[in-house]
Amino acid sequence: MKIFIKTYGCQMNERDSEALAGMLIKRNHRIVPQEDEADVLIFNTCSVREQAERKALGKIMHMKKLKRQNENLIIGVIGCMAQNHGEALFKEVPHIDFVLGTGQLHELPDLVEQIAEERRQVALLANSEAVLTGMSVHDFSTNEASIFGQVAITRGCNRFCAYCIVPYVRGREMSREAADVVAEVQDLAAHGVREVMLLGQNVAAFGLNGILTPPADDVSPFGDLLTQVAQVPGIARVRFTSPYPSYFTSHLIQAIAAEPKICRSIHLPLQSGSNEVLKRMNRQYTNESYLEIVNKLKAAVPGITFSTDIIVGFPGETEADFQATRDLMNIVGFENAFIFKYSPREGTVSAKHEDSVPQEVKEERNQILLADLALRSQKANAALIGQRVEILVEGPSFRNPARWTGKTSTAKSVMFAPMPGVKVGDLLTLTIAKATGMSLFADNIPDLADIN
Repeated sequence: MKIFIKTYGCQMNERDSEALAGMLIKRNHRIVPQEDEADVLIFNTCSVREQAERKALGKIMHMKKLKRQNENLIIGVIGCMAQNHGEALFKEVPHIDFVLGTGQLHELPDLVEQIAEERRQVALLANSEAVLTGMSVHDFSTNEASIFGQVAITRGCNRFCAYCIVPYVRGREMSREAADVVAEVQDLAAHGVREVMLLGQNVAAFGLNGILTPPADDVSPFGDLLTQVAQVPGIARVRFTSPYPSYFTSHLIQAIAAEPKICRSIHLPLQSGSNEVLKRMNRQYTNESYLEIVNKLKAAVPGITFSTDIIVGFPGETEADFQATRDLMNIVGFENAFIFKYSPREGTVSAKHEDSVPQEVKEERNQILLADLALRSQKANAALIGQRVEILVEGPSFRNPARWTGKTSTAKSVMFAPMPGVKVGDLLTLTIAKATGMSLFADNIPDLADIN
């Protein structure tokens, strides 16, 4: 059958879709790029924000037109929204054929073939540990030339932050076996992958069997895994997202410091710089303990950079709370941040409280933090002019194919003129001649004065 997959939401969903595509291809199905070409439409959905649900639901409802034109068309909803709403989706969008939750994704090939034969609505929503190993497949049919690979090492989350629906739709925290992860990375390297991203809702809790309390300071199964993955022949760089701050033990920090292949850019979600707001969010660290982790990383890993997640306008957030967030962001020096205006999610603890911060205040605070971020990024990039940096070559720039691009270990994009013998996946050292807030430009690009 010809199958179209549409993905909404996070990198975990993107990785799930790639794994599912690989599984379907192994069953002799074909992935197609357009909805009107397909025998099966699969929508991999997100529930983290209400807007993401509305967007996916609107698209799925619109597919009723295609179903009228082709009564044999199979339409399925999978992922977080499927887990969140379950069989109720059959009432809301009666033209869909199946609902597949996050704990049963590995059953997709069997389910699609079953529905094609039996033509009845089916919902699979139970949790299963089999999803851990069942989702380790990769789609090399269309991605064979890519130098980037993603590996999900944990599923689910046990943190229950007050604003977050993930534990309810992704289930409890589970970790894969380290040997299985390393074997998957070895397979990626054999197919030309040079940079691997390790994924998990709380990736730094890998190997802790769902225990909420962070380990002793000299323990980090995740740190041990990072070291093993970095040693896989062919792998040039290792990144990871998204860790919970409290799991950055000294062992993990030293593992990062000791292995140069582990990238010097850490995504470290903060959410708020106010201790009172952090407490209401059920984020079990403080402004001070977060900054202590940052300072330990800076001391152990010179030149390290940070990105983060921020929520503005959480219920009860005062001007002083917001200022605490702004101050801490400037102290840490975040060079990238995903800044969200709070909106309540049904089913979470914070949704029970009044959404007390006016929308216009949320917008104002959001814009202030974005302006601060732009200034910090511009200043940090400008400081690299004249410096030698190592990049992983990615190939022609999307905007200007006459230029090539690559990224530093600190996740900064560098534009350069292609050079004889340099190919995608190479590590290349260049001198920075010009900088903007978003990009760096090497000194071998002609007409630097004309670069905008």
